Amino acid sequence: MFTLNCPICAQPLLCDNSHRSWRCDNGHSFDVAKQGYVNLLPVQNKRSKDPGDSKAMVQARAEFLRAKYYQPLADKIAQVVLNGKPQTLLDAGCGEGYYLRELLAQADLRQQSLNCVGLDISKWAVLSAAKQAAATLSASTQEPRVTWLVASNSQIPLPTDSVDTLLCLFGFPVSAEFKRVLKPGGRLIMVDPASEHLLELKQIIYPQVNSKPEQLPVPADTWQLADEQRLTFALEITEREHIQHLLTMTPHLYRASSEGRARAAALEHITVTADMWVRTFVSVD
Repeated sequence: MFTLNCPICAQPLLCDNSHRSWRCDNGHSFDVAKQGYVNLLPVQNKRSKDPGDSKAMVQARAEFLRAKYYQPLADKIAQVVLNGKPQTLLDAGCGEGYYLRELLAQADLRQQSLNCVGLDISKWAVLSAAKQAAATLSASTQEPRVTWLVASNSQIPLPTDSVDTLLCLFGFPVSAEFKRVLKPGGRLIMVDPASEHLLELKQIIYPQVNSKPEQLPVPADTWQLADEQRLTFALEITEREHIQHLLTMTPHLYRASSEGRARAAALEHITVTADMWVRTFVSVD
């Protein structure tokens, strides 16, 4: 189990013997929810009442990923992560936990031990991740494999120099915090959309698709690019419900006009390009 820091005073948090709450020496206490996660995002640190992905977005993503459309990406992430043989890992922006579950399954096959934290600012995402993880525990004596946290990348409640590998998958990197929690020699692994990602869907929902210049997601004076791989594959989606899940789980649902959403809702099948950059960075000392 990871050591956690109090989000209010940054002092170490200790878990009680019942594993039902975390408490620091200053008396700040955080209960473990019945689903197995702990909320370390105090109300004063929230920028909105319900930050992060909505319940609907989380449910749509869970259904879409359960159909294995993004399995090639899950396999690539596991390959890149586990080839580095990390002992500790933080998934910063873990969503509903799909990629972390797939990663742990691959670690089991390789007989590699991995101590993980899954963190997301959306309580709905972490609740879903923790529930699915708890369902895989076949015996009450088994320890949870991941520490699930509602928290922000801007204030990661982990000690300095505490993780070997940090994942940020389609997320929002906070360079200073990422650098702080990574051990010396640790790796930052990021997945970001490439230029053709979901192009066919965007051509349907937008009147015009503008290309944007691609750039690295973290500053070059802080991070050195150690490895870069482009992963491209086709998604053939033949169920209308799955097309709607794909749209709902992305920011495009809110960016598209009502006319664009209506055109997507009328689709019965579509072939879409998945196009991503999988990059590994190391900190510049």
